[in-house]
Amino acid sequence: MRTAEQTRKTKETDVTVSLSLDGGDVEISTGIGFFDHMLTAFAVHGGFGLKVKTIGDLEVDCHHTIEDTGIVLGKAFAKALGDKAGIVRFGSFFVPMDEALAFAAVDVSGRPFLVFQAEFPEERVGGYDTCMTQEFFRAFAMNAGLTLHLRLEYGKNSHHIAEALYKASAHALRLAVAPSGSGEALSTKGTL
Repeated sequence: MRTAEQTRKTKETDVTVSLSLDGGDVEISTGIGFFDHMLTAFAVHGGFGLKVKTIGDLEVDCHHTIEDTGIVLGKAFAKALGDKAGIVRFGSFFVPMDEALAFAAVDVSGRPFLVFQAEFPEERVGGYDTCMTQEFFRAFAMNAGLTLHLRLEYGKNSHHIAEALYKASAHALRLAVAPSGSGEALSTKGTL
């Protein structure tokens, strides 16, 4: 039951996301090869079934396509999690990617917040502006209702840095959304 479909159409983008927190097929098409690679890694390492179809104004640049995909993916996560009862809630993970090491910590709290500490030596990887990594995760966390901390410990290659961040966030989320077995919200308030 932990599934969701979300769509969003604007004058800049047309985004459709289908998500299963418990696995399934992965099909990603955004028109940005490196972003497709990152979302595929995110789904595979998170253990998520994920289908994303984004048509964006790439004649402008990659900004709207990446940010709007983050918005819709975040909304899909929020919908799939429902009242967030019965999940572990917290997760954290380190991922090494060759010379790069990234850390992610997440609280599925309903209180959206992003802390992002990473710098990229190269401005672009293929058709992907590396500054959009932060924009994607901000849009995703705000719309999913997550407190998400992402930190690059060290790294020199922008491809490796971005990939380590996406994979670390995926593993942290996989842990956080895992069933706790209690069926109740992990909160002293009784709700999240």
